[in-house]
Amino acid sequence: MKKIIIIFLGIILFYSCQKNNKEIVDTEIIEEIKPKIIEEFGYVLNDYKVVKDTIRSGESFGEILDRHHIDYPTIYKIAAAAKDTFDIRKLRAGKPYTILAKNDTTEQAQVFIYQPNQVEYLIVDFTDSVQTKFGRKEVKVVEKTATGIIESSLSEAIEGQNLNYILAHEMSDIYAWTIDFFHLQKGDNFKLIYEEKFINDSIPVGIGNIKAAYFVHKGNPIYAFNFITDSTKNINDYYDENAKTLRRQFLKSPIKFSRISSRYNLKRRIKYYGNKVRAHRGTDFAANVGTPIMSTANGTVIESRYKGGNGNYVKVKHNSTYSTQYLHMKKRAVKKGDYVKQGDVIGYVGMTGNTAGPHVCYRFWKNGQQVDPFRQKLPSAAPIKEHLKEPYFAFITPLKKQIDNIPTSFMQEAIVQNQTP
Repeated sequence: MKKIIIIFLGIILFYSCQKNNKEIVDTEIIEEIKPKIIEEFGYVLNDYKVVKDTIRSGESFGEILDRHHIDYPTIYKIAAAAKDTFDIRKLRAGKPYTILAKNDTTEQAQVFIYQPNQVEYLIVDFTDSVQTKFGRKEVKVVEKTATGIIESSLSEAIEGQNLNYILAHEMSDIYAWTIDFFHLQKGDNFKLIYEEKFINDSIPVGIGNIKAAYFVHKGNPIYAFNFITDSTKNINDYYDENAKTLRRQFLKSPIKFSRISSRYNLKRRIKYYGNKVRAHRGTDFAANVGTPIMSTANGTVIESRYKGGNGNYVKVKHNSTYSTQYLHMKKRAVKKGDYVKQGDVIGYVGMTGNTAGPHVCYRFWKNGQQVDPFRQKLPSAAPIKEHLKEPYFAFITPLKKQIDNIPTSFMQEAIVQNQTP
């Protein structure tokens, strides 16, 4: 009898365990097949058929919606309703877009999302009424450091360290008034503390602020610290370790990353004209056609026209002493009477007038006479205000210590190797 009872209890226990195991297995299966909810741009993508594509050359907003089952009368209404927020004619080829369509047999578009860049996006939602809005993805800012040594150029040094090429442009702006980037020496080196921006924690979307820089040029170290001088207007500039501004009244060059193809020379002889002396009263900067030309200082445009050998040119009066002139432009970007700031684009490199190749002839006028800009002692910009010096020194103290402590051993070894005959 006891045996029968034990066997019976065993059978009950076995089936009970099987039932519990089945429930566990079923629960696990349910958890595994449970769909993951995906959200993007403020929408639950699981609720739609999602189509991601890229704007093709010549493709219009209407063609995209037509392909996704929106009739043209409705397309016109959508375009008209969205025009106050965004001109749909400004869609650029190569930029990504997303269509959220009905998750049924019609697959009719409900939402159009356009991304002009990696951070910003435009939503045109026509589910019921037409609604448009701009959005921005969350950007994470990470502080980074970098070092480099010059072998031939700043841009090559940046690329050699696998750094963002924008850093080269930013550094050329910071040191534009204190370093001649056309004459960097082998062994010149730099250190940086800068910000890099990311979306989704890992996708880089650009460079933020360069907080501090240290550049050794011809053995001369030059610090640069970014300091806000007016927080209400967000005005900032770069100063050295002694609170002196790095900025000068004039840029050294009207073109970024160009080369001087011909200098100011009053005794220049030209073989084409029988080796006769023909003075060259400008400095030629060679660059590709279409390269932006910048005004080297603030001023007012006093001439913008086409004239003989000068071709398309612009002349800017900066004050009662100085004026600058920019010749052989493909296209002028300013007109007479315009006020321009230092670094503003005033035209584009071309080959108009008397020229054998694409370049800008930069002419520098002092008291009505054309002079060599590289032989002038040009004034500095306004120094930091006295009442800001104490907070400035307090601000840069930890930054200077941080940049001084960035390792440079590999750079010093490279310098020694480069100097070895």
